[in-house]
Amino acid sequence: MPLLSLQPYKQFMENHSERSPQEALQLIESMINKAQNRFGENGTLYLLWGWVILACSLLHYSMIRWSDIKNPEMIWFVTWIAVAYQIFYLARQGNKQTVRTYTDEIISYVWIVFGISGGIATFILGRNDSWISMYPIILMLYGMPTFLSGAIMRFNPLIYGAVLCWILSVLATFIDPLNTLLLVALAVIGAWIVPGYLLKLKYKAQQS
Repeated sequence: MPLLSLQPYKQFMENHSERSPQEALQLIESMINKAQNRFGENGTLYLLWGWVILACSLLHYSMIRWSDIKNPEMIWFVTWIAVAYQIFYLARQGNKQTVRTYTDEIISYVWIVFGISGGIATFILGRNDSWISMYPIILMLYGMPTFLSGAIMRFNPLIYGAVLCWILSVLATFIDPLNTLLLVALAVIGAWIVPGYLLKLKYKAQQS
C-alpha cells in the first residue's frame, strides 16, 4: 500500500500555525455562522403550495357562490397533483444535493409533522361531521410549521405569516363558514407566497 503524502497537512499547518487561539475560535465561529445563515431553501415549495391552495380556495368559493356545480369540494383533489410534483422535486433535489445540513433535516421533519397532523385533523372532523370547524383548525395548523421554519432559518417573513394564520384562525370562528375560504386564500398569500418569493430572491442573491 503506498504511503499517504503528508504535504497537504504540512501546508495547512504552515498556513495556520501563526494564528492565535482567539483567531482560530473566531474563524470557527465565522464558519458556523455562515452555515447557519445559508439558505438551502429557495422558496419553490412555499410557492407551489401557496398558489395551489390559493387557487383551490378561490375556485371553491366561486363555485359555491355563483354556480350550481355539485360537489365543488372536489377541486381540492388538485392538491394530489401538487403532492406528486413535490415528491418528484424533492427526489431530484436530493440527487443534486451533496451536503444536507442539520437545519434542512429539522425543517423536513417539521413539515412531515404538519402533513400528518393535517391528515389526522381532516379525518377526525370528517368522522364527526364537523366540517364547519375545519378551516379554522387548518389555519391554526398552517401557522405551526410556518413559524418553526421561520425561526429555524431566522427568516422573519415566515414568522409574520404564521402569526397572520393564527389571527385568521380565530377570526374564522366569527364569520360565515363560506367566507373562511377567503381567509384561507389570504393566509397562504401572507404565509407562503410572499415569503416564498422573498426566499427565492435571497437564495439567488446568495448563489450569485
